[in-house]
Amino acid sequence: MIAESLVLHTEKTVTGFFQQYHKPELVYHNLAHTQEVVKVAEQIAAHYQLTDDDMCVIYVAAWFHDVGYLFGGPAEHEKISAKKAREFLEEQQAEETLIKKIEGCILATKIPQSPSGLLEEIVCDADLSHFGSDTFKEKSKVMRREKEILTGKEISGGEWRESTIRLMEAHHYFTTYCQALLKKGKQENLEELKKKQEKKTKDEAEKIAVSSFNTEMSVNGTADKKKDKDEKKTKDELPTRGIETMFRLTSSNHFDLSSMADSKANIMISVNSIIVSVLLSVLLRRLEEFPNLVIPTLLFLIVNVCTIIFAVLATRPNITKGTFTREDIHHKRANLLFFGNFHKMRLDDYEWGMKEMMKDKEFLYSSMIRDIYFLGAVLGRKYRLLRISYNIFMFGFIISVLAFAIAVAFFPVNT
Repeated sequence: MIAESLVLHTEKTVTGFFQQYHKPELVYHNLAHTQEVVKVAEQIAAHYQLTDDDMCVIYVAAWFHDVGYLFGGPAEHEKISAKKAREFLEEQQAEETLIKKIEGCILATKIPQSPSGLLEEIVCDADLSHFGSDTFKEKSKVMRREKEILTGKEISGGEWRESTIRLMEAHHYFTTYCQALLKKGKQENLEELKKKQEKKTKDEAEKIAVSSFNTEMSVNGTADKKKDKDEKKTKDELPTRGIETMFRLTSSNHFDLSSMADSKANIMISVNSIIVSVLLSVLLRRLEEFPNLVIPTLLFLIVNVCTIIFAVLATRPNITKGTFTREDIHHKRANLLFFGNFHKMRLDDYEWGMKEMMKDKEFLYSSMIRDIYFLGAVLGRKYRLLRISYNIFMFGFIISVLAFAIAVAFFPVNT
C-alpha cells in the first residue's frame, strides 16, 4: 500500500510540474510523452512479475525521467530529473535504497544508455520504445521540430536522418521482452531511413550531374519506380510483422490464462479437501450428541464434494487420438502445433508433416489459427466449470452456515 500511495502521489506531482512549468517549445518531451513511457514501462515490467517495491521504482523513475526539461536545458536534464526525484522522495520519507535505485534508472536513460540491472533496462527500453513502433516517423518529425525550436536553427532532412541513423545503429534494446517485440520493427525503421537517405543523396548528385531534360526525366522515372517498389515492400512486410506479434501474444495470453485457471482450481480442491477431512474426522463423531446438526453437516459435505468435482473436471486433461495421416496434411486438416495430434506418431512422419506445413504459408497460418481456437475452447470449458465450482462453494457455504445457525438457535439439544 505504501508503494501504491507513493506512485499515485508521484503521478499527481509530475503532472502538476508539467502544468505549472509548461514550456510550449517542448512539443515532444512533454506530459504526453511521459505518460506513454510510464505505460510502456508498466507493460514491460508486467512481463517479469516484479515485486511491489521494484514496480514502484520503475513507475517513479518513468514519471520523473524527463522532468529536467522543465527546470533546465536538454543537455543535463537527466541529472536535474534525478535531483528533483530525490527532493520529492525525501519529502515523502522514502528509504535511501529506493531513492538510489530510482536515481540510477533516470540517469541510465542518458544517451548513450548504460543501464545496470533489469530495472534500469526496463526504463531505458520504455524511453526509446518508439524506435520499434509504427509511430516512429511521426515522433521523429516532432523531435526534429522540438530541437529546431530549442536551438533556433533549421535542421535539414538529410542532417536529421543522418543523426537519427547513427543514434539507432548505436542503440539496442536491453530487455528480452523488447528484443522480441520491438527489435524487428526498429530494424525495419532503420532500413527505411537508410534507403531514404541514400535515395536523397543519389537524387542530389544526379541533379547536379544531369543537365539535359530527357536524362532528368529518366532519372525521375527510375526514382519513382524505386519509391513505389520500396513502398510496396514496406506494405507487404508490415502485416507479416503484425501477424507474427498477434499470434505470439495471443498464445502467450492463452497459456497464462490456462495457468491461472489451474491455480484457481487447485485452491478450490485444497480448501474443500481440508474442510471434508475436518468434517469426517471431527464433526461426524459428535453427531450422536448433537443430532440437530446432522442436516447442516450433510449439506456442507455435499457442497464440498460438488465443489471438488467441478474443480477436478476443470483441470482434467483430455487427450486426442495422437495421429494424423498424409491425407490430413495434403488436405490441410491436421494441426501439428498441438501435441495431442501427433504424440503417437513416429519422428520421421512428424518431421515430414512439419516441413510440408512450413513450405505452405497458408497452411502454417491456418494451423496457428486452429491452435489458438482450440486453446480458447479449452479455456472456455475450464473457466465455465471453474465458475460453477466457485458458485457452488460460495452459495453452498452461505447456506450451510445459515443451516448451522438455524439448527443451533431453533433446534437446541437438551443436555
